[in-house]
Amino acid sequence: MSTSTSDRRKIGEIRPSQLLYNYGVGSIVELPSLSVMVMGLEDWPIEQGVTEIGEPRLLRAVQSELGPQVAKLLTPPVTSESTGIASSPFDETANIGVPVAPFPRWHVCPQCRLLAPLQSGLFELKLDLYRRDRSRYVHRICPRQSKAPTVVPARFLVACQHGHLDDFPWVEFVHRGKSDCRYELHLREFGASGEVADIQVECVKCESKRRLSDAFSDEGKDELSKCRGRWPHLRKHDEEKCDGTQRAILLGASNSWFPITLSVLSIPSTTDKLGQLVELNWTDLEECESAREVKLRRKLFKGLYAYSDDQIWEAVGKKKECSGNDDSESSDLREPEWEVFSSPDPNLNSRNFKLRVVEPPRAYRTVFAKVVLAERLREVRALIGFTRIESPGDYTELGDFPREQRVPLTRTAPKWVPTADVRGEGVFLQFSEDAIESWVKKTREREAEFLEAHKRWRKNRGHKYPEDGFPTMRYVLLHSLAHALIRQFAVECGYTTASIRERIYSRPPGTDVEPMAGILLYTAAPDSEGTLGGLVALGQPKTLARHLDQALESMRLCASDPLCAEHHPLKDGLTMHGAACHACLFLPETSCERGNKYLDRSVLVSTVETDELAFFSNFVEDVPETIIIAETDETMTPARPVETKLSETDELVDLCDERCQEFVRSWTKQGLPQPEVGYELLDEKGRVCAQAELAWPNRKIVAVLPEGIDVSEEFKKRGWMVFDATELAKVEGQLKASLGV
Repeated sequence: MSTSTSDRRKIGEIRPSQLLYNYGVGSIVELPSLSVMVMGLEDWPIEQGVTEIGEPRLLRAVQSELGPQVAKLLTPPVTSESTGIASSPFDETANIGVPVAPFPRWHVCPQCRLLAPLQSGLFELKLDLYRRDRSRYVHRICPRQSKAPTVVPARFLVACQHGHLDDFPWVEFVHRGKSDCRYELHLREFGASGEVADIQVECVKCESKRRLSDAFSDEGKDELSKCRGRWPHLRKHDEEKCDGTQRAILLGASNSWFPITLSVLSIPSTTDKLGQLVELNWTDLEECESAREVKLRRKLFKGLYAYSDDQIWEAVGKKKECSGNDDSESSDLREPEWEVFSSPDPNLNSRNFKLRVVEPPRAYRTVFAKVVLAERLREVRALIGFTRIESPGDYTELGDFPREQRVPLTRTAPKWVPTADVRGEGVFLQFSEDAIESWVKKTREREAEFLEAHKRWRKNRGHKYPEDGFPTMRYVLLHSLAHALIRQFAVECGYTTASIRERIYSRPPGTDVEPMAGILLYTAAPDSEGTLGGLVALGQPKTLARHLDQALESMRLCASDPLCAEHHPLKDGLTMHGAACHACLFLPETSCERGNKYLDRSVLVSTVETDELAFFSNFVEDVPETIIIAETDETMTPARPVETKLSETDELVDLCDERCQEFVRSWTKQGLPQPEVGYELLDEKGRVCAQAELAWPNRKIVAVLPEGIDVSEEFKKRGWMVFDATELAKVEGQLKASLGV
């Protein structure tokens, strides 16, 4: 595929997040009439349409995996159409995008059944500049139809566990080895089932025939076992001879591409407002070498208009000094997140990170040490490689996955990796360490069974140290509860189970490290404003108690019982789960971080098989129920309902951000003009162009929160006076004078 701009033509669209989890480098994208492969990073145009994402923790983690030469985390190239601005198909910017090449190369004419590669010249590419879904290859000289029919890709490929992928060897397969035949192949289908036993490849020249079912038989597997080591996304073959076993797979098979990603939650490292704004603009500020450069680039920064160049440069110096000492930080990406969630500091709350602690449900006070509502979260994800045949989600840590099975994204060492950030919300549950440890001591026998199943599974995959990477029974408990709650939350929160993800914080007590026992259930969206709060609302004490009760009750009996309850992690094949199945605990692969392994509902509650492992049977308190009996008499006049309405002041305070509530309460007690909360400024076309936390519209005065301070320019352009909403108490006199009171 040519890399010149003139040869690039759009043939489809996908979302940026899909380039990490569905259609990343090396994957096959099936379009309406084409099948294409996403090419390596060297072919990606990064001169236009990309944005650098600043997340130092993630960048260090990527460098530890791919090498110190990785300098940037970049978003995939995005065209102007993604922002809602239409462009001409003949414009240079219209051809910004991710490069792809046709794959597989062999195609079939649906009319005459001719099977041939694209390089044969029998098929011609027809591009439609205005209807991209109509771009296709056609058979120019089809004997069965005068109008050139659209050809379709052959739906058989070969792949090995080392990540190599190749076209199916049609010529060698039909001739049962290498042949000098000047072949002309046809692919016939008998019947409408589409099964491989009903598909036959024929050579017209020598009349050789063979059914595709042979490719999946023992004899066929031996013939196909020799791998050529091809990496079509890099347009090269592996320099080292591949000793993997090649096998036939179908086009679009779910095991043809698995992403290897790293993700972190964006956590503010300072409580200082200026420091947080510097972190927000770090990708632009990092390159500054003096206060003069800060001044020259000032228009690029967001929210820093209230600070002088010297103040910004001083904060940049502190940030660079801290970055130089980051090498001493833990290699565990989740440890800093655990520290923030287990000891939440409201001063760390920012535009992309906001936590609020609530009381644990009354009946679960001995189980949960803390419940934290993550009202705002930002997750940053980077693609560092991919695999075929075997999923990396089957392993405890990324380092456990065999390096030889990880497929590179570039021909040489990469200098950047594709990254995407999403914003959302979540609920964090921290377990009581005493309750966890006392329960673990009672489950030694079950832990030994899980460990033996873990070792057997790793031995079957040829690992030298099969006992490594065992997550312990602590993880099985946390993981099982996370799945039960996700299934329960999905009933009410408005998100499907595939949209809610888990993040397990599990580490047993050690000599030098703090134990971890917690779960974060969260959802996120690529939208700049994140999600709408449906998940956080379920973390309130009474609501959470109800969902915990219902989730645990649903775990007692499964639709597949008694087979599900009797499932043993050691005795029933090469599995790594106990009482768990698709009817009770399994989740979509987008939700589970461990591929539905290390699950067992019998560790949560008693089942029809056992009640010896149930954690919640021992620690959940019984809350006495209050029964209210209402007696009525038809001769009595019904009592007038008592209204429990909040006062106007309390209602106003409740609507405000918590940082403004004290000021608003004091302001209203003085009998001063009440502000309007959440005021929206409209432009000339009636669209919302800015929003303020507090406003006095009749005087054109607003107060804006620090994280939204960049919108103040919109108000100033229209003659409004702008204040910092968190500093109103300090400028109360000035505000009164401006209001004329």
